[in-house]
Amino acid sequence: MGTVIAIIVSSVLSAAIVGAVAYLIINKFVENEQKKTLLELKKIQESEILKVVNPIRLQAYERLALFLERISPNSLILRCYQPGMDLKLLQGVMTKNVRDEFEHNLSQQVYVSTEAWSRIKEAKEEMINLINSAAVRLPEGSDPMSLAGAIFENSAKQNPLDAALEFLKNELQKNF
Repeated sequence: MGTVIAIIVSSVLSAAIVGAVAYLIINKFVENEQKKTLLELKKIQESEILKVVNPIRLQAYERLALFLERISPNSLILRCYQPGMDLKLLQGVMTKNVRDEFEHNLSQQVYVSTEAWSRIKEAKEEMINLINSAAVRLPEGSDPMSLAGAIFENSAKQNPLDAALEFLKNELQKNF
């Protein structure tokens, strides 16, 4: 009878060990399958997000390039100059226009790199400095066309917007 009990205990113990091992293996398999499913869902979700975000990011680069074009000397002077303006008024209108254009595009900073946004801000400040320094160097009572000429002359030497636009183009090509 002792042998029978030993065999039964041995059988039950063996079955329990096999059951425990099977449970652990199945449990690990199920966990791995769940992780795989979650990763696949995450990839799908990221893909769907990119389908929405990428066009918005692309539009941000386009808008910032347009901003740089709108504050370029040619565009700015043609848009701001009105017959009958004096030099100080033209200077004020142009600097206000640059600031307004910048403020209009502030939200684009969330879609571009920190470096790109920094370059955009620098370009804006350099353009304002270009306008103001050209105005300061002119004699009192100069006509507004003298200011336009001085701005064109200074920007021909070094256009503050070119570096920012080039950076945007390079970043865009790298990211898309």
